[in-house]
Amino acid sequence: MGGAHGLELTGVAGDPGSAVHKLDPRAKVVGLFAVTVIAVSASLDRWPVFVACAAMLAAVATVARVSPATLWRRGLVILPLILVVAVFLPFLREGGDTWEIGFLTVSQAGLTIFGEVSAKAMIGTLAAVLLAATTSFPAVLRGLERLRVPRLLVLIAGLMHRYLFVLAGELLRMRASARARCYRPRSALRAGALGRITGAFLLRAHARGERVHRAMLARGYTGTMPHDEPLRLARADVAFVACVAGPLLALRVWTAVAW
Repeated sequence: MGGAHGLELTGVAGDPGSAVHKLDPRAKVVGLFAVTVIAVSASLDRWPVFVACAAMLAAVATVARVSPATLWRRGLVILPLILVVAVFLPFLREGGDTWEIGFLTVSQAGLTIFGEVSAKAMIGTLAAVLLAATTSFPAVLRGLERLRVPRLLVLIAGLMHRYLFVLAGELLRMRASARARCYRPRSALRAGALGRITGAFLLRAHARGERVHRAMLARGYTGTMPHDEPLRLARADVAFVACVAGPLLALRVWTAVAW
């Protein structure tokens, strides 16, 4: 199971004793979500908003001592999925000047939309990665629950997160078993064997999930996860939200009115 923990992308990074790490998870969820919403609400011609949002996230990462390498490594898991879709926008959107690149036509409007989507995706991804790097996943779920997010959604997210490790453990065991039997998927002739392995993996993962669920029920699970101590908002939490969201919101309003 050691390899399964290598799939952990939501582990706490940086300095666990920093002021950001010690904040109430609700404050971090609200503050970083506000940064994302403000960035998403702006258009590319309001570029100071994007610069300010990126600078604010960089400042939070600096205080939390989360290295740029950590943010980059974790962001690479999400960001390419968004950019793969956005990269086609310059060729599909019409409007403004156009340029010919071989048999493709690039429009100015398409490039603008591409830049806008890319900037918003990077800020949103950075905010999510920063939240995951400074807050454990169970703490995030507790914060969401206290913020009145529907309990069913929080429960599903928590079980999905835990079940990923069940799947990873079964996959690692089956891979070790296949290698012990000299299985090497080097040709299309092994497709049948690969299909049987996939089917067996799904069946074993389902059975393992049932065993985990029965074990949880035997330990008194009633649909909610027990917590050691209640969450309490402090002045530092309110100050964090105000310092993060306040200046960005003021800048967003100013660019909308006077820019």
